[in-house]
Amino acid sequence: MKRRDFLTGAGVGLAVGAAGAYALGGGKPADGPGADSGPAAGRKRESRQWKMVTSWPKNMPGLGVGAERCAERITRLSEGELTVKVFAAGELVPAFECFDSVSQGVAELAHTAPYYWQGKSKAANFFASVPFGLTAAEQTGWIRYGGGQELWDELYAKFNLKGFIAGNSGTQMGGWFNRKIRSIQDFKGLKMRMPGLGAEVLRRVGAAAVNISGTELFAALQTGAIDATEWIGPWNDVAFGFHKISKYYYGPGFHEPGTTLELMVNLEKYNALPQHLKDIIAAACQMENDEMVAEYAVRNAMAMKTLKEEHQVEVEHFPDDVVKALWKAAQEVLAELEGVDDITGRTYRSFTNFRKYAMQYGPYGEAGYLRMRELGAAG
Repeated sequence: MKRRDFLTGAGVGLAVGAAGAYALGGGKPADGPGADSGPAAGRKRESRQWKMVTSWPKNMPGLGVGAERCAERITRLSEGELTVKVFAAGELVPAFECFDSVSQGVAELAHTAPYYWQGKSKAANFFASVPFGLTAAEQTGWIRYGGGQELWDELYAKFNLKGFIAGNSGTQMGGWFNRKIRSIQDFKGLKMRMPGLGAEVLRRVGAAAVNISGTELFAALQTGAIDATEWIGPWNDVAFGFHKISKYYYGPGFHEPGTTLELMVNLEKYNALPQHLKDIIAAACQMENDEMVAEYAVRNAMAMKTLKEEHQVEVEHFPDDVVKALWKAAQEVLAELEGVDDITGRTYRSFTNFRKYAMQYGPYGEAGYLRMRELGAAG
């Protein structure tokens, strides 16, 4: 498909326009309508080769493959005018050095998760997922229509970056444990892998939380370096083989109810692009977000069946008193962020206000329907 055909196509063309509008802020393309029109429109276009680093192992189902798809779409839709080469975690930079590498221009792009960068700003957590936060649909709604993108742009501009929604893994599982969780006391002294604000919640209830990359998780759990780990959900967890070394699987997870993944772009390089390439990046990210959400819905359901029926994994819910204790700790952790600095405080208030609206509607929306479906299926 020719790029100009793509941009003028009835259905997908609208996606490009909408993606460009919300991603750039203000409801319209930053350079205004007709940015690529006029006498210069027919000139020979510059060919660019960009590097995309990621926080994911090579060919990792879901996240790693999603990064590849996003890069391929940008390359294809631009007809090679913007060619993107992907480097998995460790191939060019380590998993947790994506932020600095893109900020400094070592790579132009990164596919990763915003909460990895809470060391740069605590506000970054809200653009990925926070404990007892928003579902995938709610998170996307807040960022696109609830003021989240504007706050994200303001934060990342301080670091010469721009962030786009570029995937979501949905509600994650609570993790793999080497013993049953019967009460909150079972978290005392537990060494568990968990990133972001979820790790601080665990510490508040007595656990020893650590953050290590996905490539290290299996060995750490196998050797006893950690007692428990969360990763993503059944699809990715089966691929990592956690069921071979850990018997107890808990869900859903309190820590990541709808985890947004990002395409991080070097802001200086992004601003230098012509408008049509900015629109293509935005459209590729929106397409990948939609595709990843759909793929996880199917793959997780299939993988859960495999875990239960083929591997006899014990899948449990956390006891009610554990959930209440985690909720209390989580609200304390989130509330403390309001006073960290101006951008974090404003992001916290925007996010929590949106969550109030979402919780008011939830019992009559998707959450209420799921409860009703379970009641019906139970007879």
